[in-house]
Amino acid sequence: MGKGTEVLNEIVIGDKTIQLTNITKILWEKKGVRKIDYLNYLMAVSPYMLPFVRDRLLTTIRFPNGIQKEKFYQKNCPDYAPEFVQTKREDDIDFIMCQDEVTLLWLGNQSAIEYHVPFSTIHSVKPAEIVLDLDPPSRRDFKLAVEAALLLKEALDRLHLISFVKTSGNKGLQIYIPLPDDVFSYDETRVFTSFMARYLVEKEPAWFTTERLKSKRGKRLYVDYVQHAEGKTIIAPYSLRGNEEALAATPLEWKEVNRSLSPEEFPIEAIEQRLKEKGCPFRGGYFEAKQNQPFKVVLEHLRLT
Repeated sequence: MGKGTEVLNEIVIGDKTIQLTNITKILWEKKGVRKIDYLNYLMAVSPYMLPFVRDRLLTTIRFPNGIQKEKFYQKNCPDYAPEFVQTKREDDIDFIMCQDEVTLLWLGNQSAIEYHVPFSTIHSVKPAEIVLDLDPPSRRDFKLAVEAALLLKEALDRLHLISFVKTSGNKGLQIYIPLPDDVFSYDETRVFTSFMARYLVEKEPAWFTTERLKSKRGKRLYVDYVQHAEGKTIIAPYSLRGNEEALAATPLEWKEVNRSLSPEEFPIEAIEQRLKEKGCPFRGGYFEAKQNQPFKVVLEHLRLT
């Protein structure tokens, strides 16, 4: 199994051992995906996923008996966690930090399917990136997310801001704008996110809305700029989702964002081959972009308008 070795019901990575349990349990019934298949997936994506969960206070959604059964959110590290699992205490919660592959696989063995992370690392209260969440009313309306993403990409390019895009693993798209570490506050980024949301709504009011109440959105896509705030979270790149198709929150190349794009293109079984063929679009320049964003100039301009 990649870097680790499977010996009966163990995975050994370096000097650390994970005792596996119920590895043949079906986690995604419709697709027949077993826990061992899921662990193999996590091992394959760990080099690409870990940079985006490391040093972040993790919230997982666990599905102990598969995605068809009861789920629960977990923030607090359980007492039975092995010593190699690192934690950070905040607001009386011992948050798990997924710092390495062995911790990721231990979480996977706990049937932690979804990995949600805040926008800040443990080293700062300020955001490490801006994420604009484009949330259409249903999977059938995914084309609205594509239209919104393309309009935003055009605007971001005009502002000379470097952006990245991924699927949410469900029905929408999420646009990332990396920021230099520990520089801009959430109040400052809100000036930008609210402006971009208004820009979309003014551009196509029949397609997009910032209305928080679902009952008032109609068939419009919700531009969720409020979600980018201290204490809020976003699904991590390459995290799977608790939907029956086992879709992954998948980083894309911008050229892939077109009217034929569909979130169903990115289930668990497609991601490893995709990474072998294309690599990870976030890996090529994402962290370098943090130092090259003219965000201060953009922010100053918006404050004057």
